[in-house]
Amino acid sequence: MKNIIDWASQRARMVLFFVVLSLIAGFYSYFNLPKEGEPDIEIPVVFISVPFQGISAEDSEALLVKPLEKELSELKGLKKIASTAAESYAGVLLEFDYGWDREATLADIRDKTNKAESNFPDGAEQYSINEINFSEFPIVIVTISGNIPERTLTRLAKDLQDVIETVPNVLETGLSGAREEMVEVIIDPLKLELYNITAGELFNVVNNNNKLIAAGDVEVGTGSYAIKIPSSFKSTEDVYNLPIKKNGDRLVNLGDVAEIRLTFKDRTGMARFNGQPTMAIQVVKRKGSNLIQTVDDVKKIVNEYKETWPVLLQKNLVVDFSLDNSKQVKGMVDSLESAVLTAIALVMIVVLASLGTRSALLVGFAIPMSFMLTFALLAIFNISISNIVMFGLILAVGMLVDGAIIVVEYADKEIKKNIGPMRAYKAAAKRMFWPIISSTATTLCAFLPMLFWPGVAGQFMGNLPVTIIFVLSASLIVVLIYLPVVGGVTGRISRKMDHVAEVINKTFSTYFRIVLFIIAIILSIFTAFYLLSSLFIEVNKNSALTLMIIFFFECIILSTLISSFKPKKASKIIQYKRTNLGKIFYLLIGNPVMPLVTIFLSVILIFSIIQGFKQNNKGVEFFVETEFEQALAHVRARGNLSISEKDRLVKMVEQEILGVDGVEAVFAFTGPGGFTNADGLGDAK
Repeated sequence: MKNIIDWASQRARMVLFFVVLSLIAGFYSYFNLPKEGEPDIEIPVVFISVPFQGISAEDSEALLVKPLEKELSELKGLKKIASTAAESYAGVLLEFDYGWDREATLADIRDKTNKAESNFPDGAEQYSINEINFSEFPIVIVTISGNIPERTLTRLAKDLQDVIETVPNVLETGLSGAREEMVEVIIDPLKLELYNITAGELFNVVNNNNKLIAAGDVEVGTGSYAIKIPSSFKSTEDVYNLPIKKNGDRLVNLGDVAEIRLTFKDRTGMARFNGQPTMAIQVVKRKGSNLIQTVDDVKKIVNEYKETWPVLLQKNLVVDFSLDNSKQVKGMVDSLESAVLTAIALVMIVVLASLGTRSALLVGFAIPMSFMLTFALLAIFNISISNIVMFGLILAVGMLVDGAIIVVEYADKEIKKNIGPMRAYKAAAKRMFWPIISSTATTLCAFLPMLFWPGVAGQFMGNLPVTIIFVLSASLIVVLIYLPVVGGVTGRISRKMDHVAEVINKTFSTYFRIVLFIIAIILSIFTAFYLLSSLFIEVNKNSALTLMIIFFFECIILSTLISSFKPKKASKIIQYKRTNLGKIFYLLIGNPVMPLVTIFLSVILIFSIIQGFKQNNKGVEFFVETEFEQALAHVRARGNLSISEKDRLVKMVEQEILGVDGVEAVFAFTGPGGFTNADGLGDAK
């Protein structure tokens, strides 16, 4: 296996091409991978609800819940069943074992529920089967409100809903707060009497119309044609002109005996945003799509559609975005990116203080290169970037540099013996090949059992060991293949830079070199500032690559100027002297008794820690407590309240929530259950 190192060192240009290719693939994968707050997990829970208007809780239990429980208890893989019987309602919660066959189980549930439904009393409404799927929760709610007629607002909201559904990554949208249009016909009894029309005649005429009647087929030659009698209503004018009776020479229409107008159905729910009535469009993304990109596309297409409205309409309509999950995901990704960069900087500082500038740069090269290869692997296996993946990257930063430090330190030792840089790094990689493989393998073995973590928790945390395994595997490629070639090439460049530094030292005076050094530092600081701004503050983001190249050459110039100040080293005899740490290790292993004492004391320390943890631990929790960013407040009323009464109740709650410090926006929906949702509570308690 060591021959691969010889193969790589003999083909340095090819390996450098692979390095550049890996960087491009990593950056492309990172910017195109879906980003989400939490991993998209499948929870094995199904909820069955059966509405039954007017049924009591006792009858609901006896006539709805028990037949359902009897049939559903025979389901394969059922872990727990819980039922709820209430007024006008029955519900059954089914929890299955992890690893369930979703499609087959849902088919069995539907079959069992149909059998139970045959035993329901008359009056039970159609049951519904609901799954708990986090990917089907709305990622953003688009609200549209304004002081315009309801019909115009509804039409605009439906048009906007159709526009949003054209976004490729949007799965579906739901419109809340809108009422369906209907044709209202108010019969005038005096006019019925005037035209001598009975209620039965009127009912029969209306009941026999608004239908599409199929009259069979007519065969002509080699073809056949379907015949139908169209009598369905297309507009309110059709309803107005519906013939009722012939009165003498005059035909009496429905419009002659009734008042016909286009109106809305009675409200079954209301939506409000920051205390104002609104139309709310709930946007659900497709599973596996990029949440941040999807929300950005929705906002972009909504803003473009707004530009097509007349100016007067734009002034009177307000379009807002509520419950925007991309804000939380962006904040999470940005904070974890900062944590990763901070971890890299801290590791670089430690290595810089221990090994020197060139060694620190080579060790630092291994960190981003391993990350880029990891992102490429995540893209191949279709794994989204989530907080678990980013946490795995942070956890792996300190692990992946171990092999690089060993190779770089051994190569520096060989270079001091006047061995060429390429030969020195090749010898270091071959000499440390099996120690690096074994140390990485032992770390991987510690995370392999986490791949088989069962249950929902294992599904949630499964990306953590996968990410660490990808990072450490990528670090082996970087340390044993990429690093020897890059180290050898940079070593040759470093020698040439030293020759240039000697020429500068001989040609220019010390004061002139100090001035050049100060100018180079100022330019490097300004370039670094603009580079960070272009990457993280998104100012001139397209110029980031150019700034990187400029900053790279500035670092080379700065390093050359620093080398020009170094005095020539005089040859001297190196006398090795045991350090204080060396004396401690010599005390522990330098005689036959102390190793046994050390092992005995270590075993006692381990058992003491275990016993101390057992007696003083604070328990185990899956998620730690954090400050919430969103809050959900349910408002339930006793008795049968009308929608308007529920809406007044929700208004009172809204006013209280809007008065809380830190509240950014409040979205409320009044329906059969009635709830109000506050978005962006921040530090409010």
